[in-house]
Amino acid sequence: MSGSNRRSGWADGCLRVVGLAAIAAGLLLGLSACTQETQNKMGRAIQNWTGTNGVLEIYAGDKLVRRFIEIDKLSTAVSTQGGSSRPYRFGYGVFDENLNMHRDPGEKEVYFEFSDYSTFYVFFEHPHR
Repeated sequence: MSGSNRRSGWADGCLRVVGLAAIAAGLLLGLSACTQETQNKMGRAIQNWTGTNGVLEIYAGDKLVRRFIEIDKLSTAVSTQGGSSRPYRFGYGVFDENLNMHRDPGEKEVYFEFSDYSTFYVFFEHPHR
């Protein structure tokens, strides 16, 4: 009787491993079927969950004219009908008025948006935080 219990426990363990492998394979297959945009959105969601400290710099020619710090993400606007992307991005960040890369007293979080077509910008993670 103890031999059959041992086999039953072994069989249960094998079924558990096979079940987990099937779930993992299903998740990988589902992810590979997603469009690139869906995968990018999932990647952004993971990045936002883990946290970022983004900086957005806006240029007029070669001159830096605006900087926003402490940004967790930039979003692409989507039309209300049809789901197509609009040609601008938006987000929330601290308006760095004196361009010193630090949140000073009086500098507040603001909403911003900018055109993908006509705005020269750089978005990057703050290197010292």
